[in-house]
Amino acid sequence: MTDEQWIASLVDAHESALCRYARSLSADEATALDAVQETFLRLCKTKRVKVEGHEAAWLFRVCRSRLVDMQRKSKPMQNLSIKQQAILAAPGLSPDAVLERRDSEGIVPALLKDLPDRQREAIRLKFQQSMSYREIADIMRISESNVGFLIHTGVKTLRDQMQKRHRHHGPVPSPTLLQTGKGALS
Repeated sequence: MTDEQWIASLVDAHESALCRYARSLSADEATALDAVQETFLRLCKTKRVKVEGHEAAWLFRVCRSRLVDMQRKSKPMQNLSIKQQAILAAPGLSPDAVLERRDSEGIVPALLKDLPDRQREAIRLKFQQSMSYREIADIMRISESNVGFLIHTGVKTLRDQMQKRHRHHGPVPSPTLLQTGKGALS
């Protein structure tokens, strides 16, 4: 496979997931898309041997670094509203379907936004992107044990908050918290 074919295959395989990830870290759609584009431009300039074998982790790490740099130069990151999260998480769904999804799954994103940034990011990488602790550690530039701690603590906090909400407000629809793809963590 030529370098051009290899890059094209990586774009096909990871562009959508990188866009979702970038959107989860930046409230500004244009900034998120710019970061993804710059990630692939950097891939074109990087020797294949430096990336091969850990392509997904490399792409996510570069995208994250680019977003951090862009945000430092502009204003601080803003969290998406639940409405924005529902729209980004469910492209192509009808407004009724978006509202139904928000009613049934809206509690998790609302609780997720209250977690510390690093816990939220580790949880999103693990359960939305199905990444290993090693890949997450590489992306976030922390140890694997720290990744485990962040995920464990974040999920425990979410579970406790959901139980507390259930006790105070009655039954809450129970979305599958730890599903992958465009689910409850979107």
